[in-house]
Amino acid sequence: MLEKIPAALAREVTKEVNMPVIGIGAGPYCDGQVLVGHDALGLTTDFNPRFVRRYASLADDVQEAAARYVQDVREGAFPSDEESY
Repeated sequence: MLEKIPAALAREVTKEVNMPVIGIGAGPYCDGQVLVGHDALGLTTDFNPRFVRRYASLADDVQEAAARYVQDVREGAFPSDEESY
């Protein structure tokens, strides 16, 4: 595992070692890459290193869903009769 090192160095290490090299912020030349799910889905908003690529921006959706759930529970709207046994 190589983390936050120059891509050229990661390329050299990957060529020299006889095992898979996984990178996180180490450029495209490693054998595999790590991208944390929370970062890829945009669930974290205050952590923005340059090696993170966001494929979605779900933080607002999750916060809205959680607020609606809390409101429904507090108001007695969840669970309904149809959602109960």
